[in-house]
Amino acid sequence: MLDVEDISVFHGDAQALDRVSLTVEAGKIVAIVGANGAGKTSLIRTIAGMHRPAAGRILFEGVDIAGLPSHRVCDLGVGQVAEGRQIFPSLTVAENLDMGAMLPRARRNRTQNRQRVQAMFPKLEQRLGQAAGTLSGGEQQMLAIARCIMGEPKLIMFDEPSLGLAPTIVHDVLKTIRDLNAAGITCVLVEQNVAVSLRIAHQAYVLENGRVTLSGTGEALLADERVRQAYLGI
Repeated sequence: MLDVEDISVFHGDAQALDRVSLTVEAGKIVAIVGANGAGKTSLIRTIAGMHRPAAGRILFEGVDIAGLPSHRVCDLGVGQVAEGRQIFPSLTVAENLDMGAMLPRARRNRTQNRQRVQAMFPKLEQRLGQAAGTLSGGEQQMLAIARCIMGEPKLIMFDEPSLGLAPTIVHDVLKTIRDLNAAGITCVLVEQNVAVSLRIAHQAYVLENGRVTLSGTGEALLADERVRQAYLGI
């Protein structure tokens, strides 16, 4: 579904990504792990059209999306749940959901998608008229995911979805990702909890200093001595 081919990204004079390549197969969960500053968020934002690569290609279902504006990337079916949730705090829950449905690809099925996300997140259904900024952190993360689903994505990129959440809420968020994947949505997961992300990932990549240094199945990387020492403290 997604092929990233030798992309390089610069922020001013600083190089964030150096010839990064990876493949995301349809129907899979792919984890991208690495230390802070490794380039994970830069990679997600480049795929999403928020950064323009200096070199390389990004193919989504065979179409080169590298350098396309983010709204066009979204309308092709690439969704993003950004780090820090990025909801609209002064808008109600219902208005946030409506914002997710503004993509041309999603407008026709807006009612069905609203019913879908309200069934997935019953707490949100109870708070449709409430300002999003007054929700708890876990509820805001649910809203961010629900808003993304309203856009009918084929692929969702999750950037640190468990950041700042209590362990029980983290479990719920990761279960939601598994459920979405089971429903046919391809998922890319950037997650600070390396052990958990590798356990649910079909494929995984390790980023270090803007380069892919290891790749394999989630299970294989979880057992890799280098990964265990660097990220799991084992």
